[in-house]
Formats: sequence, C-alpha cells, structure tokens
Amino acid sequence: MDRSDKVFVAGHTGMVGSAVVRLFKKLGFSNLVLRTRKELDLRDSAAVEGFFRAEKPDVVILAAARVGGIQANIDCPAEFLYENLIIQTNVIRQSYLGGVKKFCFLGSSCVYPRQCPQPMKEEYLMTGPLEPTNEGYAIAKIAGLKMVEYYTKEHGFNGISVVPCNLYGTNDSFDPLHSHVLSALVRKVVDAADSSVGSVTIWGSGNARREFMHVDDAAEAIFFLMEHYDSPEIINIGWGEDVSIKDLAALIARKAGFEGRFVYDASRPDGMPRKCLDVLRMKALGCAPEIFLEDGVQRTIEEYRELKKRNLTGGSL
Repeated sequence: MDRSDKVFVAGHTGMVGSAVVRLFKKLGFSNLVLRTRKELDLRDSAAVEGFFRAEKPDVVILAAARVGGIQANIDCPAEFLYENLIIQTNVIRQSYLGGVKKFCFLGSSCVYPRQCPQPMKEEYLMTGPLEPTNEGYAIAKIAGLKMVEYYTKEHGFNGISVVPCNLYGTNDSFDPLHSHVLSALVRKVVDAADSSVGSVTIWGSGNARREFMHVDDAAEAIFFLMEHYDSPEIINIGWGEDVSIKDLAALIARKAGFEGRFVYDASRPDGMPRKCLDVLRMKALGCAPEIFLEDGVQRTIEEYRELKKRNLTGGSL
C-alpha cells in the first residue's frame, strides 16, 4: 500500500475500525475515507454503490459489523445474521466492482465449530456444528469469508480474510447489552471495587477459556497482512494462548483493587468451552502481538475509570 492510497475504513467509529484509523494516521496515510452510519448506511445497497462510484477507494478495510455480547446474540440471531450479511455483501461486491487494489475482511473466532480441536487451525473451518448462542453471527461471518475467497479465486479480487481471537481495548463498549466478556468483567469489577461491593456475579461456570488480543495489536496485524499476505485462504491472528474466565476475573480484580469474591451463575451459558487460535501461519510471516494481557487489562481499567469520570457509560451492570 502507498501512503497516498485512498483508504476506506468501514466502521471507523468501532473498536477495531478506530484502532486501524489511529495506526494508519500514525504511519502517514493521508487519504483516509471515513463515514459514520448516518452518513453512509452500509445496509443500503444503493447508497453503498453510490459511495464507491463517487469515492473510488484504492483500499478497503471492512471493520463494520453488528456485534454484541452473548445475551444480545441469543436474543437477536435474525438481526445479527441479516445485518452482517447485507453489510458485507454490499461492501465486498462494490469493492470488487470498483477495482480496489486490496481488501480486508474481519472475521471472528466464533466461525469455528463449538467442539473444535484446540488450538483452532484455519482448515478446521466448517468441520462441525457451531456454538448455538452466536450461530447467527457466525454464519454471517462464514459467508463473508467465503465471499472474499470466491471472488478472489473466480474473479482475481485481491482480498484477504483475517480471523482474530477475542479483541478488547481502546474504544471497546462497556454497555451491558453490547460488551464482550473482558470489557463486561472490567466494568463489573471496577464498579464493585469503587463502591466497596463485596461480591460480583459472573455468568457461567468460569471454566470456559478464551484468548484475548488488544485491539492495537489487531490493527498492527491487519496492516502487516495487508502488506505481506495475498492468499484467499483465511488467516488467524492472536497470541495462540488462552486463559480461563476465572483466571481473567482474578487478574482484573488484582489490577482494579477488588478484594471481594466472585459468584459464578452456572445457570447462564458459557458459550464455547474453549476458543484458542492456532497462529503459526501468522507468526511464520513475521507478525506477532506485543501487548501482554496484564498490560492490556491495566490499560482497559484505566480507560473505563476515565469514562466513569466523564459520565459517559450510563446505567449499571
């Protein structure tokens, strides 16, 4: 990519998109094309077509998606399936028709089977049933991965598909309905510590294991792969190491100064028993994350406490 390329970052206000924008600006990209949802509804096929005809971007990074935590996925599978299908279909199709030089699609580790062998290799995609609690979202993401693959193989479209592990960090959502596990735990534990509450209830058994990567590392990996990877085959990005929810909660408690106890509500779903990616393909290219979980958690706690000071979070967990 040239620093003068016109780069469209779809979803630039979200956690991943904003991290990509921060990095690209730091690297000297001077022609970023950014649109809010009010300015460009990616679900509107005609609007997306008009945007591509007018702007003619050279590079497209699709970080826009409808996302949410486990309860949101359970409650609204139709919406997660539909909105993500239509967003990615519109953007991938118009990127191909518009002749973009390089395209990047962001997948999710939930595309792998619920009982997937660990760590999860790229070739394990579509080898078994999905985790039911986020099946709608996962099906949409699989369709996006395959659309990029098919357009690349059939039409010479220069697209790559990146499958990240669980992401967290700057500009993550702490909203109870939309947050993921790490940000949700940070909010619960920090609120309890700040209010001297004696216990925190956590969904599930606490035994499920997850892999976490800071979103700034994800942005670095996306940039690296846009420069050095040209295969239609999906590629995992992450640490290749996971942690139990119980151990994650203990880490957050230590960093936040919470001295109470955790109560695990086993009547609530755990989701997939384990999600740890095989990242040998990524590392073989010379790409590796740098922000260790302890440092990233500390940073996230500080960011949440700053949000609390500014009264931007609202509500309570």
